[in-house]
Amino acid sequence: MSRIPARVGRKRILFIMNDDKSPSRKAGASSCSVLNQGESTLAELPVGEVGVVVSMKPSLRGRKKFADVGIVPGTRLQMEAHAPFGGLLRIKVMDSSLSIHRDDAANIVVQLQELP
Repeated sequence: MSRIPARVGRKRILFIMNDDKSPSRKAGASSCSVLNQGESTLAELPVGEVGVVVSMKPSLRGRKKFADVGIVPGTRLQMEAHAPFGGLLRIKVMDSSLSIHRDDAANIVVQLQELP
């Protein structure tokens, strides 16, 4: 077995290559996802930028809770602020501002858009 370190955004990932050369993720390490051009997670969206929700990762807890406040694929979001110590994010959904935790926002994939 060989170990291959990698980085996705600010997260470090450690892949362990099995003898058959298929990668397996080390227990406790972050999961890796492949994002298309122009996509990022909601947690990585800079303040003032606008994005449209493309998908939600299956590991997102409380998917129904986010659907109830309007965070579903196709919804336009704007990042309003980041908390000073990185816990909460304030986003604008439709005409409302709400705060969500950075860990939950990391499971929401958005397509970056230009301001109108």
